[in-house]
Order: sequence, then structure tokens, then C-alpha cells
Amino acid sequence: MYVLGIETSCDETSVAIVDDKRTIVVNHVLSQLKEHEAFGGVVPEIAARAHMDHLDTLIRAAMSDSGLGFKDLDGVAATCGPGLIGGVMVGMMAGKAIAVAHDLPFIAVNHLEGHALTPRLTDDLAFPYLLLLISGGHTQILVAEDIGKYKRLGTTLDDAAGECFDKSAKLMGLPYPGGPQLEKMAEKCADPEKAAARFPLPLPMKGRKNCDFSFSGLKTAVRNHVEKLPEGPLQPEDIADLACAFQITMGEILVDRCEQAIEGFLQQYKPKTPTLVISGGVSANMAIRKALQALTSHHGMDLYAPPLELCSDNAAMIAWAGLERLQKGLTDDFDFKARPRWPLDRSIDLGTAPRQGARTNK
Repeated sequence: MYVLGIETSCDETSVAIVDDKRTIVVNHVLSQLKEHEAFGGVVPEIAARAHMDHLDTLIRAAMSDSGLGFKDLDGVAATCGPGLIGGVMVGMMAGKAIAVAHDLPFIAVNHLEGHALTPRLTDDLAFPYLLLLISGGHTQILVAEDIGKYKRLGTTLDDAAGECFDKSAKLMGLPYPGGPQLEKMAEKCADPEKAAARFPLPLPMKGRKNCDFSFSGLKTAVRNHVEKLPEGPLQPEDIADLACAFQITMGEILVDRCEQAIEGFLQQYKPKTPTLVISGGVSANMAIRKALQALTSHHGMDLYAPPLELCSDNAAMIAWAGLERLQKGLTDDFDFKARPRWPLDRSIDLGTAPRQGARTNK
């Protein structure tokens, strides 16, 4: 069984094909970093135009490189939300057109479910598992119970973790995209313990009995530290120390919030192989992986983090989510509408849920 996947929810245009043996036949990802670099963040209109300019070429390349014809496909999956609505519509309409033209099932995929199911693509991880979804637009802790069945334990009340990374990096004068640049600078810190003492940062929500997050205060604290540095150009050693202090603090926040979720998860679900999955773009950060590895080891759990090439947005995860849904007979009509907001937990009321979506430069 082969499924074609299309991902256009933010600033990566991607097309992939996966099969039911968990093989990524092809996974083409075209980044838009240069288009958005001058603006210091993703501009929705520019992103949508870039998807329109490149998607057809990527589809042709994926089909050619796979050696498959459209007649060999068993379904077409496309991200239909959440994300920047213009980009989402570009990929969704392309997927629908292919499905109609070749009489194939269409699967509308929740972008977040793509991230959530990545460990089942790479490692055949069994349900249930605890999921920390950390990206530029989303920060949530959920229990993945089954395909299409997720229980949200906590979410961010303001900024997402990745957004906090990017905006803090911008305050430090680092180029876009900020998250990876901040991690590189933190590695240059000569004394992490001294850096953390030099730049004390808050731990929002620490100790709270719920599993929610808040990052706006952390970003404000970074701004205050930057403003107190000597006038003139920021010095590399100052940036390295502040970046390191920020990264340590972010790890402590994530560990504290996950610790609140782990006890309840283990008691309620009693999984045979208890696992904490981290997924989304921020899961590529090695310092955060190390902090969460220590946490899971303490609780006798496994930690799963995707291969680096599958941390950021990609169509392989969308194709796989589509394939899993297709195997369960979960297909969608062609009148399915794109959704800028689409909680994984179906019990969440869209009218009251905290706003989370793809990051922008705003």
C-alpha cells in the first residue's frame, strides 16, 4: 500500500510517499528560509505564494523519484490544518485534485497527528504513549491512545516553546531561524552553571498541579537581561551565556510540566512499555533531549525523539498518518474544509481553547 502525502501548513513545502512496510519511499522538503529571513519570521502571504510556486514541481519529482505512477497509489493525504490557512489550502486543494483525477481516496490529516504518529512510522511504537508536542506553533502534552484518539493533558496559555526560542533568539540579535542559532550559541558557553547564575530566568507554572505551560514571562525576562547589558553591540560571550541560561531554563520547564503528566499517565494507562514521545521542531534540540532523557530514566520510561530529518514539518509524517487512517477506513469527502485551528483532542471546544497555530513573525 502506497500513500502520497502533502504538507504545506507553514514554511516548508513537502511531498512524500510511504508504504505500509514503514518505508519512506521519497520525502522531498523545500524550506522557505530565504524568503522569510529578511522579516525575521514567517509571513503567511509569502509562504502561501511559495507553496503555489513549488508544490507542482515537488509532486512531479516525488512521483518520478519513487518510480511509481498515480495508478500505483492507494490514497492521497494532505495536511488540512491547523496552520496558516493560505498554505493549508494550497496543499489540500492539490491533494484533492490528484485524488479526484485518479479516483483515489482522500485523507484529510491533522498536522499535529502527523507529528504524533511519527514514532509509529520509524519504530512501530504501540499505543498508548505520552506525547510532548513542542514546535513553533504548538506546545501540548497529550496521551496518544489510538489513531484519531488523543487526550490533551496540558497546553500553553500563551506562546509556544518554539516561538519563545525564536523570539528570544531575535532579542539576542541572532539570525532567523532563531531556535537552531540559539542552540549553537549555547554550545559556546564556557561555564553553564555560571551562566545560569549570571542570567537568572523564571520557571513559569513550575510546581502547578496541572500540565499547562506559559512562556511569555520567560521571553520578557530575556528582554530585560538584554537591555541591562552594556550599551553597544552585544558581545559573543554575553550571548553565549544568555543562550545557555535560556536553554537550561526551557529544559527545566519542560521537565517539570512532563513530570506532572507522567504520574497520572502511568497510573491510569499502565502501558507495557511506558514511553514519553517528544515531537515537533523543538524536539531536535539536544539539550532538551538530554533533560527529558534524565527525567524518563528516573521514572523507568523510554524516551523517543524522531530522527532529526523528521523533527520539523515534512510530508512523510503526513503520508504515514494518512496511511494509518486509510487502513482503518477513515477517509474524507472532497468538501472537507481547511481548518486554521484543529485540536487533536476531539473533546476540546474550539470556542474556548487557547489559540495555537503555525508561527509567524508577529
